Amino acid sequence: MKPNQPSPLEPVLLSQPAPLFAHLDEHYRPAGAQIRGAELSIIVPTFNERENVTELLGRLDSCLKRYLWEVIFVDDDSPDATANAVREAAQKDGRVRCVQRLGRRGLSSACVEGMLASSAPYLAVIDGDLQHDETLLPSMLEVLKKEELDVVVGSRYVQGGGVLEWERSRATMSRMATWISRLVVRAELTDPMSGFFMIRREAFAATVRNLSAIGFKILLDFFASSPRALRFKELPYQFRPRRAGNSKLDSQAICEYGMLLLDKLVGHLFPVRFIAFVLVGGFGIVVHLATLTVLFRILGIAFLPSQIVATLVAMTSNFTLNNVLTYRDMQLRGWQWLRGWAAFVLVCSIGALANVGISEQLFERNSRWLLDAMAGVAVGTVWNYSMSMVYTWKSYRRQRSSL
Repeated sequence: MKPNQPSPLEPVLLSQPAPLFAHLDEHYRPAGAQIRGAELSIIVPTFNERENVTELLGRLDSCLKRYLWEVIFVDDDSPDATANAVREAAQKDGRVRCVQRLGRRGLSSACVEGMLASSAPYLAVIDGDLQHDETLLPSMLEVLKKEELDVVVGSRYVQGGGVLEWERSRATMSRMATWISRLVVRAELTDPMSGFFMIRREAFAATVRNLSAIGFKILLDFFASSPRALRFKELPYQFRPRRAGNSKLDSQAICEYGMLLLDKLVGHLFPVRFIAFVLVGGFGIVVHLATLTVLFRILGIAFLPSQIVATLVAMTSNFTLNNVLTYRDMQLRGWQWLRGWAAFVLVCSIGALANVGISEQLFERNSRWLLDAMAGVAVGTVWNYSMSMVYTWKSYRRQRSSL
């Protein structure tokens, strides 16, 4: 070894650290590669939006050329392989990222996970169906940078905004949902139902632990959950028709909106899932009595077999409704639905025995039949809710998460 020549085992000190990708020729540098981290993360929750991925990326690239940005697609395991389309795009552009969720559903929770996966100081939410006007993003970012604000909202209803080609029924529904949102949001927002907005990370971090993350109205959740009044500004945009795919607005989405409002109103007292579970159970009583009436009173079947069939029908009704409403984000399908049904019936059967046993014991001591019966129902309901969470839905969630 020549004198003053560094040993191969010794580090070679450089006068300045080499920037990322500096050793690569410009021709071989990955598209969109950035030395610094993104200043803006765009969160795109998706479910069956494969046909829109490429178009959305092209539009984002066109309008955000002056900025360091990234886009995080959070996909709820779409059957149309949206996640694969995003990964293919990510191989060509380092600004594209994919978070694929297994066994979980919901736009709001997807947005939260995408924001938590980012380090950018500014966070935007935009739908993957191309209905939001992505050209508004630069204006949103500039307003957040220059003004003392927490949130900039893309509004359909502020002056200059609007909706292109919307059915009258959907427009009426949107207006009604906006009016109902006043129950939990005091801010004078013209469009609290908007799914198109940008928020500072500080405001997100201060609010995230209070979020319900239920359903699809994440902006409403932010305003209702923030520990302080959020400083905001609304910018107008034209809500466009869907380019491809199908709308996600259905009866289940409406029920989830109701659950979000319920959680914000009484969630500090009772878990909103428990409230929904109880409401479904109340409907199950109606189903049970109706089935028993038909079998026993109309068809003349003996009481015991009629009661057994009515009980199974009511349990099946309760399980089905809870699966599509109360636990929609962990919804069971196929063979898992059958396994979950069996577990639910077993749990509720034990709950029924507990109900009868406890009410009987209390009645022998106090002889207050109504209060004793209610106590038995309460214990049975809590048992059914707790054990169903563990053995019917949560066990499936853990199984999917381990894949």
